[in-house]
Amino acid sequence: MKSIKRNTVVTMVLAGLLGLGGCADMSTRDKDTAIGAGVGAVGGAILTGGSAIGTVGGAAVGGLIGNQVGKPK
Repeated sequence: MKSIKRNTVVTMVLAGLLGLGGCADMSTRDKDTAIGAGVGAVGGAILTGGSAIGTVGGAAVGGLIGNQVGKPK
């Protein structure tokens, strides 16, 4: 069961990274938001043992942080 969860997380991360290839015309803030959401999703999944709620929560928090990092000064 653990290997199935691990494979699912790895597949989602790889799909997310490949999806970022289509982000060439995004603003820096949009890119930072997307990267933050991806990193947050992975972190949330790791910290909660692959829980869907942890993954979604991590993505939301990471996206918010990435959005604020990319805010113009």
